[in-house]
Amino acid sequence: MTFVAEASELLAGTLDPNGILALTAQMIVPRVATWCAAYTEDGERPVYVWHTDEDLADALTERLVQEGAPPEGPPQPWIEEIACTVPLIARGRRLGAIAVGRPDRFPIDYYELAEELARRSALALDNARLYGLQKATSLALQRSLLPRDPLPQPPWVEFAVSYHPAGEGAEVGGDFYDVFEVPPGPDGVARWRFAIGDVCGTGPEAAAVTGLARHALRILGGEGMALADVMERLNRLIIDEGDRGRLLTLLHGEIAETGDLSMICAGHPLPLILSTDATIEEGTHPQPLLGVLDEVTFTASHRKLLPGQVLLAVTDGVTERRCGERMLGDGTGLEKVLASCAGLNAGAIAAAVERAVQDFSPEPGQDDVAIVVLRATG
Repeated sequence: MTFVAEASELLAGTLDPNGILALTAQMIVPRVATWCAAYTEDGERPVYVWHTDEDLADALTERLVQEGAPPEGPPQPWIEEIACTVPLIARGRRLGAIAVGRPDRFPIDYYELAEELARRSALALDNARLYGLQKATSLALQRSLLPRDPLPQPPWVEFAVSYHPAGEGAEVGGDFYDVFEVPPGPDGVARWRFAIGDVCGTGPEAAAVTGLARHALRILGGEGMALADVMERLNRLIIDEGDRGRLLTLLHGEIAETGDLSMICAGHPLPLILSTDATIEEGTHPQPLLGVLDEVTFTASHRKLLPGQVLLAVTDGVTERRCGERMLGDGTGLEKVLASCAGLNAGAIAAAVERAVQDFSPEPGQDDVAIVVLRATG
């Protein structure tokens, strides 16, 4: 029972299906059998073969391919050995099988032990399968909430982005970004809008608000609505979601071909402006986040983004990246990173900030990281 308990703990420690099969075979040999071969549910050829004599593993593999796996059920004679195949079944679903064999007698208690290990291995495989499905679904949902690559590149401004979900991506996060063209203003000047936001929480509820925000920004912007009106309408939409709504921090802006830059920062980390002489300044002022106040009025700030100047916008996965008690956004930490990027193009700046986030701490990040860079080219 101690051996079975230890085996269960080892199997529960991995979500890699091939690793589970390999681990199962290694636990069976030599304790239960002389050799073990692991099969997936649709495979006629074993995916993993383990033998007490490593030199015989290849020959055993070929023999199993030529002769087929031993019969299922209690051990019986099979090609000068005593062998059997034990199915891997969990929740009524066959996930594969393990074949085991010994050159001499195969005690019944050894066979029962192999069956017990197979049951626990099958449960671990099923958990890994379910995790894989959840991860694939989350990644597909996350991709649907971000714009398609590559980003558009007007001739007068460079756009660059970077996005990395926290952890292993098994649960969709609330960070998002977008860049899209809107109709020209009354002066006929081309205009593009950008956004970077962070919905409170993770999972389907956060993804629903992310989708609501991103599509609302595009639809309302496409109708020519002013930035402040867009933000007030989006706030109303989130409030109307009631209990399904989530708090949202958002930086939303517009850059015109003339270099005119308008922005509203609603509870989000303030954007930074990098000038050609490596000086740094905040790009706008803070305003209330979305989804809290029923009635809120936003005011867009206006400035020029001169040729060579850079706008950097990030989510709190960057500013709150921790190393012990310190955070990257403490003091002028992020400003120093950006200042070191003077003279680089937008893509190189996004990569440099991403690298600084990764290098700041050896521990994996606990929050999604989104980075948006605009560089005026004139």
